[in-house]
Order: sequence, then structure tokens, then C-alpha cells
Amino acid sequence: MGLKEDFEEHAEKVKTLTTKPSDPDLLILYGLFKQATVGPVTTSRPGMFSMKERAKWDAWKAVEAKSTDEAMSDYITKVKQLMEEAEASAAST
Repeated sequence: MGLKEDFEEHAEKVKTLTTKPSDPDLLILYGLFKQATVGPVTTSRPGMFSMKERAKWDAWKAVEAKSTDEAMSDYITKVKQLMEEAEASAAST
């Protein structure tokens, strides 16, 4: 399986997590996903009254130096980490 296929598989797997990731984890995933699928940020930063959009933009901007392959690889690693945490949490209850 190639990196792109592995990335797409993990993009689907993240939707099956039994617990919602924390906001910081969601922002990391968002930034990496956008960098992997769109590339560097091409829009201007949202205004200060659009806090959610601004946080998402900042997360994407923070990873804009990564190549598509780096972003895909980091995204896969983050999803695996979240899945392991969810499994450990489920096992301890």
C-alpha cells in the first residue's frame, strides 16, 4: 500500500474513534490534512471574531513548510497515536 492510500485509510479510521480527540489534537489533524491535500495556505488569516476559523488557519499555517508526503506521514502517525490512546482508555475502563 502506498503512502496516499495509507493516508486515505487513516483519514477514514479517524472518523471511527470512540472518543472525540481534544481540540489541540483536532487542530493538528486539520493542519496536517489540509497541508497533505491542498498544500500551503493560500488564504488570508480570518479576523479575530472568527476564532474557530482562525485557529484552524493557524494550525494549517504552522505546518506549511512540510511536503505533502511529510504531512501525510505525520497525519498517519497522529491517527495511530489517537487510536492507541482510545484503545488504552477503553481497556482501562
